[in-house]
Amino acid sequence: MSNKTHDGALPVNIYTDGACSGNQYASNTGGWGGVLEYGKHKKEIHGGEINTTNNRMEMMALIAALSELKRSGQFIRVFSDSSYLMNCFRAKWYEKWQKNGWLNSKKEPVENRDLWEKLLPFLQEHDFRFYLVKGHLPLKGEGTALNTAYAKFKAHNGDGFSYEEFLYVVQMNNRADELANIGITEQKI
Repeated sequence: MSNKTHDGALPVNIYTDGACSGNQYASNTGGWGGVLEYGKHKKEIHGGEINTTNNRMEMMALIAALSELKRSGQFIRVFSDSSYLMNCFRAKWYEKWQKNGWLNSKKEPVENRDLWEKLLPFLQEHDFRFYLVKGHLPLKGEGTALNTAYAKFKAHNGDGFSYEEFLYVVQMNNRADELANIGITEQKI
């Protein structure tokens, strides 16, 4: 999947996922995973933390992936199943948060401010597009479920992806999830 930009440059595609085992408990284990692609080059990354949250792991996956980039000015497409992350960037919640002294619409401190402050500088360095993907979609089996998921993907992200490209995005998102689970396992050892 290349989808060159208008000037012929290849995008950097980043697929991320975060996971947290025992997310509802004070003591838990989280993991994050990511796949970076540039043309024929691919790199997989993963890691984890204890006593964290799913949202923090989703954010850490993207921070880690962006930290791997060697130069600025890249066209970057981020694919994630995190509504928290994608909605923030797409609706630019962070602009209001910063304007309001890092308070949300309820006048409460923004959660995960430390990680948002690590992520936001990357927005100035690169040209981003953010795509919301339904997580944990099986690629085998019922075609109707995939067709429905593809229709939702297009509703969220536009018509710029063929069905075959959508299936590839799902495959890479599933791989990011596998990597996040490796991060969890490594924390438990």
